[in-house]
Amino acid sequence: MLYVTDTITLQDWELTEQFIRASGPGGQNVNKVSTAVELRFEAERSPALTPAVKNRLRRLAGRRWTKEGALILFCDETRSQVRNRELARERLADLIRKALVAPKRRIKTKPTRGSVQRRLTAKKQRSEIKSNRGKVTDD
Repeated sequence: MLYVTDTITLQDWELTEQFIRASGPGGQNVNKVSTAVELRFEAERSPALTPAVKNRLRRLAGRRWTKEGALILFCDETRSQVRNRELARERLADLIRKALVAPKRRIKTKPTRGSVQRRLTAKKQRSEIKSNRGKVTDD
């Protein structure tokens, strides 16, 4: 089980872990031990998440979201299999916590008359400066 918040807990059947050989430094350890972890979370079938949270999670996940509705996280940062597993689970929990926060709706506001006036006068001044940059003629 993976505890995300006080109310959301992911069951074991929703998570699948696969250990594979990592790339990068590590000497003989890289060739012998499967330390990298690929964590697969069946988000679309998860009863713990609401449809709105699933949509936000899909948008946050990007390329890591599969056509079947699963979220795949890959971690090969450390040489330790256990630590990579913990990191992948922490990342999943953080991603879900971010998806739980509903974005605020933007309220349209009209600029004040003073701010419009200031903007227009600044544009006029800038235009005047640029128009005075023309070639100087000998008259």
